[in-house]
Amino acid sequence: MPPVFAHGALRLYLLALLETGPKHGYELIKALGDRFGGTYSPSAGTIYPRLAKLEEEGLVATETEGRRTKYLMTEAGRAELDSRRQELADVEDTISASVRRLADNLREDIRTNMRGLRADLAATAEAARTTATTAPFRSRTAGYTPEGQRILKEAELMVQSFRDDIRVELRQHGASHPLTPVALETVRAVLDQARISIRNSLRN
Repeated sequence: MPPVFAHGALRLYLLALLETGPKHGYELIKALGDRFGGTYSPSAGTIYPRLAKLEEEGLVATETEGRRTKYLMTEAGRAELDSRRQELADVEDTISASVRRLADNLREDIRTNMRGLRADLAATAEAARTTATTAPFRSRTAGYTPEGQRILKEAELMVQSFRDDIRVELRQHGASHPLTPVALETVRAVLDQARISIRNSLRN
C-alpha cells in the first residue's frame, strides 16, 4: 500500500493537531484515526519518534501528568505552522485522497469477504439439501418430528450464540475504540447478505 503521508507531512500535521491545544500521544493517534474515518490509524512507533523530533527542534514542549506526557505547541512551532499554511492545505487534500483510496480498498476487501461468505453459505445449503434428499420422505413432510425439533432448536441456538458473541465483541471494541461509520456499514452489509442467503436456503 502506498504511504499515507509524504515525507515530512505527518510532522506538519502533528503541529496542526496541537494548534487546538495540548494533547497526549494517544489523543493525537485517535485524532488521526478519526480524520481518516477509521480506515487508517498510525502506530505509537510512528507518532512518538516524530513528537520527540519536534521537541528536539523546539517546536513542541512536553508536560508530565502523572505517568502520561502531554505535548503542546511552542511559539516557534506556531510560527513554523503559520509559515507553512499552504503546505498544510496540500496535506489536507492528500489526506482526503488517501481516505478515498483506503475506503475503496476496504470496500474491495468487503466484497471479497462477501464472496467467500456466499460460497460458504451456498456449500452449507447444498449439504443440507443433500442430507434432506437422502432422508425418508415421511421424515421430511411430517412436520416437527422429534428430529425436526432437535434440528430447529440447534439452529436457533446457533443464531442466539452468534448474536451474543458479536454483541460482546462490539461492546468490548466500543469500550476502547468508537465504532466507525465504515465498520457499521460493514456489519450491516455482511448481516444483510447472510440474511438473504439463509432465507434462500430455507426456501429450497
